[in-house]
Amino acid sequence: MECVVQGIIEAQHVEALDVLLQGLCEGQREAVKTHEICLKSTVASELHLLCDLSKRPHIWTVKHIGGAMRGTGAEQLPALVRNIVESKMSNNALRFFYAVGYKMDYELLRDGFAYRFQRAFPITVTVTSVCRLPKQHSIDEATPVTPNIQLVEVTAPATADNFSDVVPAISSFAEHLSPLVNLSKPGSFAGIVSTASTAAASLLSRSDRLEHRV
Repeated sequence: MECVVQGIIEAQHVEALDVLLQGLCEGQREAVKTHEICLKSTVASELHLLCDLSKRPHIWTVKHIGGAMRGTGAEQLPALVRNIVESKMSNNALRFFYAVGYKMDYELLRDGFAYRFQRAFPITVTVTSVCRLPKQHSIDEATPVTPNIQLVEVTAPATADNFSDVVPAISSFAEHLSPLVNLSKPGSFAGIVSTASTAAASLLSRSDRLEHRV
């Protein structure tokens, strides 16, 4: 199970968000470069194959994203709660799923960075440019779908017993990022923060002053 909120940020403000996250997460920055392949089958089961290109050898993961929690209580939660099942796989994963009847729906590349926030619950923040591939598996030719906009995701693992505690933790964390990005449930983006330019300039100015002092 996973709790998640998403938002979008203008590319010109990503540096400021990076500075803010570095302060919040104590500098635990990781590169993100993931080749994502979405597979579908006749049984309406959608799988995502993820190849982590930032590591050698490349690491393959299969990820099944289940339906979101429903009901009046779920609708009132500030974060989406959904079932997630993940497992590591060998580099012949795509061939295996083709053999058992899956077909490719689409593929993309996510390129950016991530921070991990460790408190009561582990929270991961990813900031990525979503890129399209002009030809199948043509990673080197990937181009951003929206060159001036990047996707921000805040996620945390949860269980049926603790999701009611994890959701407030994610919501609280999202407040720290609110000067630069509006975070909400996937599918209901709140748009770009109108005052982000002012907040970004302030963050970068403070960061420069701290560097000069050091």
